[in-house]
Amino acid sequence: MPELGLTNASKLNGTHLSNLHTFLVAARHLSFARAAQELYLTASAVSHRIARLEEDLSLKLFHRLPRKVELTDDGERIFKVMQQTMDKLCEAVQERSHAQIEGQLCFYARPSVAQCWLVPRLSDFTARYPGIQLDVRVGNEPIDYRTRRIDLVLCYSNGEHPGLESIRLMPERIAPVCSPQYAQAHGLMGHPERLSHCTVLHDVAAWDNISFDAEWRLWLDAVSGPAELPSRFMTFDRSDLSTLAAINHAGVAIGREQLVRKRIEDGELVLPFGGFSEAFNYGYYLVHPAHETMPKRLQALIDWLIEQAG
Repeated sequence: MPELGLTNASKLNGTHLSNLHTFLVAARHLSFARAAQELYLTASAVSHRIARLEEDLSLKLFHRLPRKVELTDDGERIFKVMQQTMDKLCEAVQERSHAQIEGQLCFYARPSVAQCWLVPRLSDFTARYPGIQLDVRVGNEPIDYRTRRIDLVLCYSNGEHPGLESIRLMPERIAPVCSPQYAQAHGLMGHPERLSHCTVLHDVAAWDNISFDAEWRLWLDAVSGPAELPSRFMTFDRSDLSTLAAINHAGVAIGREQLVRKRIEDGELVLPFGGFSEAFNYGYYLVHPAHETMPKRLQALIDWLIEQAG
């Protein structure tokens, strides 16, 4: 790159910085007119600022064509450096802002989603928010907010939580899963009618106040599967335990996509009867008491969880 007319940052004044910002916007849009709209200037004012910057830098930054502008090689290089610098600046400001958020949060989650989805991601949260101390608890029992200090709950439900704030975090899809060996031994691949000869594995605590076979019934309704479930079954009070039993050839479990996807990718589980089906209006929800003013630390956790789910 040719030597710039400005050799170091100490020679940059307010006009230079303003013109560099104008260049950044114009380079991003590759249009003086659209840059003018974003900056609330006229197109001629943008053109004037770019010309002044080119004069100060002793560089040509744009090729001005009849109906458009294009960056020169020097313009491309400067634009790339400015983009990288702005990204680092934004990261530094965000890190500083995050570091100023402090306090404790008690976060309650169902055991399966905590183990399979939440806990593997927590190092990212603590790196971003070093001032927030998380107290993570797990369990299946309903939470009474009057007797327990819980700031946020991550649960699997239909989102109906009277008197509480509820945010849908991510949908869930379900499907029967089993080990490849179990599927082969029972000839299950593509043959749902053969389920009647298998042992089915139930999560009896998938959500509150349900029958022990509720998840299986949900899947059967979704796919118009066999009318009756096998008489041989085992029950668990955690989805990850029924999944672990399936991995170890004990039978066929209902797998939740968010929790078993990696197990399928790793070859520990297969989908003997096809892909996942929507679990209707059931999914993962964030639930918390209403606040007149949302605590910053709680909002930070909610925003982070939504980002992770995206």
